[in-house]
Amino acid sequence: MDVSWTLWALTIFGLSALIAVDFFIGRKPHDVSTKEAGIWTIVWIALAALFGLGLLVFGESQASGEFFAGFITEKSLSVDNLFVFVLIMAKFSVPSHLQQRVLLIGVLIALVLRAIFIAAGAAVIANFSWVFYIFGAFLIYTAWKLIQEARSDEEEDDFEENRLLKSIEHRFGVADRYHGTKLFIRDNGKRIMTPLMVVMLAIGTTDVLFALDSIPAIFGLTQDPYIVFTANAFALMGLRQLYFLIGGLLKKLVHLSYGLSVILGFIGVKLVLHALHESGVHVPEISIPFSLAVICGVLVITTITSLIASKKQEAAEKDEKKDDTENIGAEK
Repeated sequence: MDVSWTLWALTIFGLSALIAVDFFIGRKPHDVSTKEAGIWTIVWIALAALFGLGLLVFGESQASGEFFAGFITEKSLSVDNLFVFVLIMAKFSVPSHLQQRVLLIGVLIALVLRAIFIAAGAAVIANFSWVFYIFGAFLIYTAWKLIQEARSDEEEDDFEENRLLKSIEHRFGVADRYHGTKLFIRDNGKRIMTPLMVVMLAIGTTDVLFALDSIPAIFGLTQDPYIVFTANAFALMGLRQLYFLIGGLLKKLVHLSYGLSVILGFIGVKLVLHALHESGVHVPEISIPFSLAVICGVLVITTITSLIASKKQEAAEKDEKKDDTENIGAEK
C-alpha cells in the first residue's frame, strides 16, 4: 500500500487526538465501573473497525484484510499481556482509583516502544529478506514454549522485578507509600520515586518483552509499516478499558495460551513459507483471508472451550466444598 507522508501525518495526528481524548477522560483518578469500561471498549473496537473499512473503501481489500488480521492478533496477544498487568498491580498493591492512570501511561510507553520496534523491523526486512526465517523460527519456538508453560502445573502468582527496574529503584530510591498521582517527591531534600512511578516503569519495561513476539507476528501477516503501526496502535489504545472489563474473566480463559500458541505457530509457518518463496523455492503461500479465518476460528474455539472448562472446574470445586462440609458435620 502506497502511503504518502501526508497520510502518515494525518494518521499520527488522528491517533494523537484519540489518545488525548482518552487521557482527558481518565485524567481524574477514579474507580472504573464495568459499564464505563464496556462502553469505551466498544468505542475503541468500533473505531478500529471503521478504520479497517476505510482502508477497504479508500485503499485496497488486501490492506483492509491485513489490518483486521493484524489487529485481531495484536488484540489477542494484548489480552494475554493483561495477566502480567494483573500480577504487577497486585505486586505493588496499586489502589484501584490509580490503576487507570498506570495503564494509561503504560499504554503510551508501549506505543512509543512499538513504533521504534516497527521502524527497526521494517528497515531490516527491506534490506534482508532472510530475516523472515529468523522471525518464523522465533514464533514457532515461542508457540512451543507457550504450550509447555500451559501444560505445566506451576502457576505464576507473583511478578518478579527485572534487573533494569531494580537498578533504577536503587539509583533513585522509592517512597514507602503512594502520594496520589505524583511520580516523584522530595524526602529529606532528596528526590525519590513514588511507587506509582515504579509500577509505570514495570509495565513499560515488560512491554519490551511483549513486543518480541507481537511485532514478528504482525510482520508475518503484513510487511506494510503503515498497517503494522495502525494495527498495533488500535489494539493497544483500548487496552486500559479492556483491563477493567475482563479483569475478573481472565482466570476463566484457561485455554488462551493454547490458542495463542496455535496462532503464533501458524504465523511462524507462514513466515517460513514466505521466506522460501522469496528465495525462489516453489512453495504455497498462505493468503490473508485464510489467515484471518484461522485466527478468528482459533480464538472462538479457545474462548468456548475455556468457558466450558472453567464452568466444570467451578462445579467440581463446589462439590468438593459440599463434601468437606458434610464430612465435618458427620464428624461432629
